[in-house]
Amino acid sequence: MPHRTIHLFRKGLRLHDNPTLLAALESSEVVYPVYILDRKFMTSVMRVGDLRWHFLLQSLEDLQKNLCQLGSCLLVIQGEYESVLRDHIQKWNITQVTLDAEMEPFYKEMEASIRRLGEELGFEVLSLVGHSLYDTKRILDLNSGTPPLTYKRFLHILSLLGDPEVPVRNLTAEDFQRCRPPDPGLAECYRVPLPVDLTISLESLSPWRGGETEGLQRLEQHLTDQGWVASFTKPRTIPNSLLPSTTGLSPYFSMGCLSVRTFFYRLSNICAQAKHHSLPPVSLQGQLLWREFFYTVASATPNFTKMAGNPICLQINWREDAERLHKWRTAQTGFPWIDAIMTQLRQEGWIHHLARHAVACFLTRGDLWISWEEGMKVFEELLLDADYSINAGNWMWLSASAFFHQYTRIFCPVRFGRRTDPEGQYVRKYLPILKNFPSKYIYEPWTASEEEQKQAGCIIGQDYPFPMVNHKEASDHNLQLMKQVREEQYRTAQLTRDDTDDPMEIKVKRDHSEESISKGKVARMTE
Repeated sequence: MPHRTIHLFRKGLRLHDNPTLLAALESSEVVYPVYILDRKFMTSVMRVGDLRWHFLLQSLEDLQKNLCQLGSCLLVIQGEYESVLRDHIQKWNITQVTLDAEMEPFYKEMEASIRRLGEELGFEVLSLVGHSLYDTKRILDLNSGTPPLTYKRFLHILSLLGDPEVPVRNLTAEDFQRCRPPDPGLAECYRVPLPVDLTISLESLSPWRGGETEGLQRLEQHLTDQGWVASFTKPRTIPNSLLPSTTGLSPYFSMGCLSVRTFFYRLSNICAQAKHHSLPPVSLQGQLLWREFFYTVASATPNFTKMAGNPICLQINWREDAERLHKWRTAQTGFPWIDAIMTQLRQEGWIHHLARHAVACFLTRGDLWISWEEGMKVFEELLLDADYSINAGNWMWLSASAFFHQYTRIFCPVRFGRRTDPEGQYVRKYLPILKNFPSKYIYEPWTASEEEQKQAGCIIGQDYPFPMVNHKEASDHNLQLMKQVREEQYRTAQLTRDDTDDPMEIKVKRDHSEESISKGKVARMTE
């Protein structure tokens, strides 16, 4: 007998390459496309900030529009997950619930609760992998049930698995016509809420608009320049360009508005036709594989988003300093390069991967010696592309708590930005209080004379803060602390270390406060 099905959207807010929704349509006489908006879950578990709320609501509006064009509709039901499901399964006589399989602990627990509810109420549950290239369980099985903890080992396991599954076919109006759509009155009853309905700030300065339609348009724009795609090398992109020098697709992958498998195979086709192309780990495909690496490790590592109880993470006695953390978060460190990055993050919800590296290093092992967990929480709230696995993995990496072992490399909060933007246009845009300083002072305004500060209309210590730390003294001290930690916890440090760590490097002129950037290991997500 055909099913009466609720298809639950969680991530996967798209119609292209949606294997679970396709399976629902092929097995059902009626399909209710549902998004349960559990505000308590979104704020307390997911830590969704205002910009990501805007992006989510825009993505739901776009999904509703696209479903309507195919003869269906999206039903956004507000309330607690299990009670909403229980009520509507009984109200609509549901015999099947379909949803994407996810690897985050909270989504796994949610699926387990739905399965228990299915046993109680007598409905079936179908979940399929749609958010990642591979089923992480298959990778774990091939690695004796444990996650491969180095990228080299991970790529070896993928070589045994072969290419990812190809995307499923696009959904059509005919697919929906075979099933009865939900009653038209339901769409009005369960419409996509407006920001004002959720008491969310009405203003959003982010240049990223949510939704599958926007994501596909951005994808096509990037793929039209096949030479750029084939030669893309992540470390050579610019962290303080005024427009993204990477793809800017990460928010759409994070929320599932874009299929990672679709992107992977489009890239494969372009590279197959190119005489010369970049290779993993720095190519665009390499960025997708880093994403898979963190997904796989996170799926089978206890307490992956915490230091305590995390078996692969160094246990470090970080400093607890709420005042310093607040200054970092609110762009009041006194270092214009760091503060400009944090301002862009707060205003737009996105920053370049090397900008992420700079502010993460500054907060943790570089200058402030504050726990990576605190930075991870801020990124989780403010980033449009916030992702459980990638965010935590990156913060462990950048704090040298796991994965990254060249801990003597410390980003300079002055010279690093100056190297790629000597005129300071990026700083002038995001910190307009400093815009009138001559270029030679834009990254170190405290070195300008009092008269020069008056001419620039900004007195350091009054209109903009002095640097909160002496970078040389702080980084020297922290370097010794990190060296001691790694000597005492040598075995833990070695867990995530390849035999040949950092095989390729882009060398940068170094003084005390400037580092070499590892070509193979500077990027962990497709921004």
